Amino acid sequence: MNMKPLLIVSLVLLNTITFAQTNVLFIGDSLTAGYGVQKEHSYPSLVEKELKETHKIDAKIINGSISGSTSASGPSRLKWYLKAKPQVLVLALGANDGLRGFKVEDTKKNLEQTISIAKENNIQVILVGMQMPPNYGEQYTSSFKKMFSDLLTKHHLKSVPFLLEKVAGEKDYNQEDGIHPNEKGHVQMAKNVMPTLLSVLKEKK
Repeated sequence: MNMKPLLIVSLVLLNTITFAQTNVLFIGDSLTAGYGVQKEHSYPSLVEKELKETHKIDAKIINGSISGSTSASGPSRLKWYLKAKPQVLVLALGANDGLRGFKVEDTKKNLEQTISIAKENNIQVILVGMQMPPNYGEQYTSSFKKMFSDLLTKHHLKSVPFLLEKVAGEKDYNQEDGIHPNEKGHVQMAKNVMPTLLSVLKEKK
């Protein structure tokens, strides 16, 4: 029996499985939506480009972020995007909650509900941490930071410790409002997110 055709078919199937596209959903606010920069310069787009060009990983980035969003929008927005069949969720909400002084326990409840929906649908969650400026008071800023660590521990999640690491407070990396990152800032945010996302995607291959 000639085994060569069978071997070729097997190799084709193996190749298809190995390099199957992974859908990665980003849910966030203006920081992740790319407020003030062109879409191709937003950090989710930069991440997608690097994954494909540098790491040869076929990942489709779905950016479901909307400027002004708070954590309360997380559950409904994730449900809306379930039809896109994401395998990974990069959850980057909470910054606006903090800036508006929302109760930490309410933000935590919203994030936890979003995480639960993801887990129920076999979606792996990467929780993106945020920090509040010190002028919000030591008690609030420490409680806000602890909220993320509590969620990570309880749900055994992968994380990006601080989305704005090396960006927050850096004039050269932000727009004139001092809040929203410019193109250079988005390059740095992509660097902040990439190690964790890359690790998760490699585990799925």
